[in-house]
This record gives sequence, C-alpha cells and structure tokens, in this order.
Amino acid sequence: MRKFTTIIVLMVIFFIIFFMQANVFNAFTIAGIKPNLVVIFILFIGLFTTQTLGIGFGVVCGLIIDLIYGKVIGTTAIMLCIIGYLGSYFDKNFSKENKLTILLMVFGATFIYELGLYFINSIILDFDREYFAFFKILIIEIIYNILLTIILYPIIQKSGYMLERAFKRNNILTRYF
Repeated sequence: MRKFTTIIVLMVIFFIIFFMQANVFNAFTIAGIKPNLVVIFILFIGLFTTQTLGIGFGVVCGLIIDLIYGKVIGTTAIMLCIIGYLGSYFDKNFSKENKLTILLMVFGATFIYELGLYFINSIILDFDREYFAFFKILIIEIIYNILLTIILYPIIQKSGYMLERAFKRNNILTRYF
C-alpha cells in the first residue's frame, strides 16, 4: 500500500512539474529556452527507485506529454523510457552522494534525451537538420538543467533517499515495529 501511495504522489509531482514547465518557466527563459524539468524528474526516479518504475514512469509521462504537445505519439515516451533506464544504470555504476556526479548525470540525460528526440522527429517528420541551431539550444538547455539541479540538489537528495527506502530496501523487520 505504501508503494502505491508513493506512485500516486509521484504522478501528482509530475503534473506539478509539467505545469511549472509549461507555465511558470515561460517567464524564466534563457535566450527563449526553458529547462526540461521532466528529464530531471525521470532521471531522479530511475536513480532512486527501481529500474521498472523508472522505465514505466518514463513511458507514462512521455505518453502524456505526447498526447498534449506531440506531433508524433510515442517519441517522447521512447526517450523518457531511455532516461528512466539510464537513471537505474547510473545508480548501479555511480555514486549518488557526489553532487558533481549528479550534475554529470543530468548533463548526460539531457544530452541523450534532446539528441534522440531531435533525430527521431527529424526522421519521422522529414525535416532538414540544422545542427548549429540545435546544439546552441541544447547547450543552453543543459546549462539551465544543471543550474536547477544545483539549486534543487538538497531536495532531490532528501526525497530521493525517502523513495529509495520505500522501493529498494527490504523493511520486513521494521515494518511491524
């Protein structure tokens, strides 16, 4: 029951983040570019929960975004699924204790997400690739995501460890006491 409640809370947090990204950060753009809070959120879920939950949240949140904004249904879901998997991969191979490691994870996740989404959409929608403009936008978005991660790091770390206790640790001995 505790896991189900936590999943509901995570979905509510996703909708809050989605609302903030769509509305609040319109006023806080850098060169007209907004951060991608959803990538940070799915990476965070992959890092601190299970691989299945990271991938599942990536797919569900991606489908929601695609249904609202996407020209092609499924592209965002595929890329967020990869970010959820990447989060669980990072969890197994790197430390979450170091802020620099987390920042590098956010850098890598944002880079992979945006690059993959750009190329998948360019193939499906058949538009010309403009590499210079794309990489300019990508660099600004990565910097923005890293800055937000630096600011939100204490919240990310504290809530992440709460999630980790709920999903990864076997609390059989402490459950009834």
